[in-house]
Formats: sequence, structure tokens, C-alpha cells
Amino acid sequence: MKQAGTVLVLAGRFDPTADLVIEELNRRAVPVFRVDIAEFPLRLALSASLSGAAWYGTLSTDRRTLDVASVRSVYYRRPTRPQFPHGMSPEARKIAEREARLGFGGLLTALPCRWLPPPGKAADAEYKPLQLRVAAESGLSVPRTLITNSIGAVHAFADSLSGPMIYKPFSHVRGVVGNQTAAVYTSMVNPEDLAPEDVATTAHLFQEWVPKDHEVRLTAVRDRIFAAEIHSDSPTGRVDWRSDYASHSYAVCEPPEPVRRGVLRMLERLGLPYGAFDFVVTPDGDWRFLEVNPSGQFGFVEQSTGLPITAAIADYLEGTEYD
Repeated sequence: MKQAGTVLVLAGRFDPTADLVIEELNRRAVPVFRVDIAEFPLRLALSASLSGAAWYGTLSTDRRTLDVASVRSVYYRRPTRPQFPHGMSPEARKIAEREARLGFGGLLTALPCRWLPPPGKAADAEYKPLQLRVAAESGLSVPRTLITNSIGAVHAFADSLSGPMIYKPFSHVRGVVGNQTAAVYTSMVNPEDLAPEDVATTAHLFQEWVPKDHEVRLTAVRDRIFAAEIHSDSPTGRVDWRSDYASHSYAVCEPPEPVRRGVLRMLERLGLPYGAFDFVVTPDGDWRFLEVNPSGQFGFVEQSTGLPITAAIADYLEGTEYD
């Protein structure tokens, strides 16, 4: 059964992943209203009132108007923060941003429709310590992990391992260094090379190195599972495949049934309808969970393998029911 109404897409202005979903919805003749939260309040007007137990009103740009009561689903794909007048003081901007989040964001959250993903649940799921605990509770195999700002704890952890140790950031760290784009990826580390004062500055995540035959990006859309092997033939790509996309080759694969069940159980416990999971597959064929991204990209996998991930997402947003 299909629901009527408009799919509201909240995404940055340039987002190829969101573009794929919108193109599929357009092909199905499903109404779409795309906007970035950055357009509020300067280029996006909001007016809504409560009548009985429902909110009625509009979101309007200079070109289009959305009836908020018509929203059937929301695709929440990394929108950017509200933009305010340049002359606004830092104090006023801070208050205005909080009010925008609670007012504009609160209204959207109050709409009785499905989200992919629900922003609050997605924000919680971004916490790596929570992911790892829930993954283990869900029956997935998780590498030994340390979170610390103590160099002594790092040395003790490294001594307890039977092999190498890696460091990885808690989030995607990107920036500009010397006019060049730079990023921090997973790396092999020797505790003897770490400065105690650097470790002490913040929380760091260290894990045992898991020997790998290849990695897998497993994308789950509710109960649909799409898995692809990622093979990398470069030294950096072997440590973190995100560091060298040019070295990749892909192959569709079928996850073991315990992994499939663990993934679906994990999504249920996190309250997510979608997740982009990363696994290492050891030379012995064991699947080891690394992380899940509640709004991760999928286009590169679909383009390389033909897996119908976009269609599954569109099904969910359109309201198509499937077994």
C-alpha cells in the first residue's frame, strides 16, 4: 500500500546521494520538496498553527510552497545549519540558532510521518561507544577497543594484544592544511611513537588490528540487506578503504545468517530504518563489525555493483509496504 503526499528532503545543496533518491522519486511521480535547513530563515519561511491534534501550515521559498500536513515522509540527509544575517551579534546568533532548532526542527519532528533516519536516533547512533556495545549485544563480533586520554592505558592495552594496534577518530575529521584538503583516517600506531601530552588532550579510540582478507559495506534499508565486498590493492587502502577509492574493486556478497540477524537486531535497538555498516572479513571468513553510519553514502556501492539501494530507500519514503 502506498501513502499519498510529499516527500520532504532535508539535504545540503550539493549532495549526490540525495540526488539519487530524488531522481528515483521523480521517476515514480512522487512529489518531492527539497530544502536545506541553511535556507532558514533568510530564504525559507515557516508558518504553522496547531488545530486539534495536528499541525497545519506551510514552508515557502521564493519558488515553491509545501503544505506541511501533506508530508508523507522525510529524508534527512545531512542538512547544514541555519544561516542568519551577517550583522547579527554572536550572542543573538546563538539564541536564534537554538530557537530555530527547537521551533523549525521541532515542528518537523512533530509531523506524523516516517523519517529516514530519525534525526534524534541518528544522532545517538553516531556515538561509537554506543554502536560497539549494541553491536556486541546484537550478536556481532566486535574488536577489542580502548577509549582513553591516558598514555599509560594505551601502553597497557597494546601490551595485552597479540598483534598490532590501530587508532581511529570518533568522527570523520576533515580540514584544510597548507591550502590542501586533509583527512584523518584509521592508522596503525605504535604506543612508543605517541606523545603523552598529545594523548592527554582529548578522548582517543584504539582497537586491535583485525587481519583482513577484504572489507564489506553492508547497507540495510529496514529489512532489506545489500552487501558488497571492497577489495583494495594499496597499502593505505588496506588499512582504511576510505583513504583510496581509486584502488577499489567490488563484488556483491551474501552475509552469513548470524551477521544478517545481528544487523537487523542492531537497527531495531538503535531505532533506525537505515544503516551503512562496515565489516572486516578475516582470512578465515569471520565478519568483524567496525561501525554503522545512520546516514551513510551508498551511491558508490550501487554504481559499482548494481545493487538496488536507491529503489529500497525510495520504497520506504514512498510508503510502499513490502515483506
